[in-house]
Amino acid sequence: MSGETYSVDHQVSADDAVHSSWDNDLEPALTVAPGDVVRFDCRDATNGQLGPGSTAEDIAAIDVEPIHPLTGPIAVEGARPGDVLEIELLALEHEGWGQTLILPGSMELGLLADEFPEPDLYVWELEDGVARFVDGIEVPIDPFPGVIGVAPAEDGAHSTFPPQSVGGNLDIKHLTAGSRLFLPVAVEDALFSIGDCHAAQGDGEVCGTGIEAPMTVTCRFGLRSEMSIEQPQFETTGPFTPTGRDEPMYGTTGIGDDLREASGVAIRQLIDHMEAERGLSRSEAYMLCSAAVDLKVSEAVNAPNWVVSAYLPESIFPEERRRSHGLER
Repeated sequence: MSGETYSVDHQVSADDAVHSSWDNDLEPALTVAPGDVVRFDCRDATNGQLGPGSTAEDIAAIDVEPIHPLTGPIAVEGARPGDVLEIELLALEHEGWGQTLILPGSMELGLLADEFPEPDLYVWELEDGVARFVDGIEVPIDPFPGVIGVAPAEDGAHSTFPPQSVGGNLDIKHLTAGSRLFLPVAVEDALFSIGDCHAAQGDGEVCGTGIEAPMTVTCRFGLRSEMSIEQPQFETTGPFTPTGRDEPMYGTTGIGDDLREASGVAIRQLIDHMEAERGLSRSEAYMLCSAAVDLKVSEAVNAPNWVVSAYLPESIFPEERRRSHGLER
C-alpha cells in the first residue's frame, strides 16, 4: 500500500470487461476523468485455467489464447494522441496464492526453453509478506502488474506478449504500490488496460512466468499534456532487492556477443549452482530464478561481448543454508 488515504470512484470487474489482445477498436468498459481512482479486478495470467489445487499435469490442457486476460479498456476523458497518461499505482491486493509455470519447451516461452521440455508448476502460498517455496525458501513479495498499457495506434488485434512503445507486457517489477508510470497516448481516450499481476519476479522472468496471481489493483489517472515521451517512463522507490536494502548476493556471469545467449549462460550457471550446492532440482532452480533472481547488464561497451550477471539473494534461504561468508552489512 502507498499509505495514502483515497476514495475509489469506479470499480471494473474482469467478469464484465476482459480481453486478451490490444485493439484500438475495443469498446471501453467505462469513461473516467483525470484524477479519478479506479479499482481493477484482475484475473491470473492463465485466465483461471489453473488454481491453488492445480498440478503440472493440468498444464497440458491450457488454452493459450486467453493468456494475459486484461481488465479494460477504460477511456480517459480528454486524452489525445501526443499526450502522456500518468498512472499512479495506489494499491495491489493478492488473494493468498500464486503460481510459477514452466510451459512445455515446444511453446518456446522461457530463456532456456529447449533445456526444459517438460511442463512444471509450483503453487506458492502468499502470507505475511512472503511467498513460500520448497525447503524453507521464502521470497519477499511486492506485487506489481506485469501488463499495463494503452491501445496502439495501429489498427487490428495485437498480441499481448511482446511489449510495445505504449506499454503492455513490461514486467517491470518495480512498478509497485506508490509508483507512477507514464505512457505515451496513441489514440483518442487512451484506452487503458491492466493485468498479468505478479506477487514477485526476478528481473528477466527467465522461465517465462513470475509468481502469477489474481489481484485487485487500484490506480489514479492523470493527463500530462506538457510531457512528450516516446516510450514508457516511471518513478519508483523499488524495492530494488528482496529485502529493500543492500544485502549479500551470490552471482554468476554470462559473457558473449549475443545478449540473450549471455543471459542464458548466467542463468544456466546459477541453476547448476543451486542444484549442486542448494539441494534444488533443476526445474525448482529454474522457477526460483524466474521468481527471485535479477539479471543485470554489467557491461555493454567492450564489443563484441556483453557481460550479464545473475544475482541470487541469500536472504531467501534459511539462515543455515546461506553462503554469506560474513558479507552482511
